[in-house]
Amino acid sequence: MSWNEKISQTRSGLRNLNSAIPETARAFGALGKTVKEGGTLDFKTKEFVALGISIASRCEPCISLHVEALVKANATREELSDVLAMSIQMGGGPSMMYAAKALECFDEFSAK
Repeated sequence: MSWNEKISQTRSGLRNLNSAIPETARAFGALGKTVKEGGTLDFKTKEFVALGISIASRCEPCISLHVEALVKANATREELSDVLAMSIQMGGGPSMMYAAKALECFDEFSAK
């Protein structure tokens, strides 16, 4: 399955969940908006942090959503690779496997 198909499935699942728990979904959405717009770090840096956490926690759907945001934020492959290296240093072998997935996802989304 391609990363485009995976992210489509993720969004479909989230829409289904959001309709089941709309108040929670709205609150979580508001939290996301607040943390991405406020503070001193720029949006791209915050997405790099989120990607590192996604890799360390082995959340493939999270990886796809944050990589997509980074592609839209004009992140470079070199910048992403630095974050992947740091994620591997912090998470070891399992993070290396998910870092490889993140790079594959980046390459697919960047090819659009």
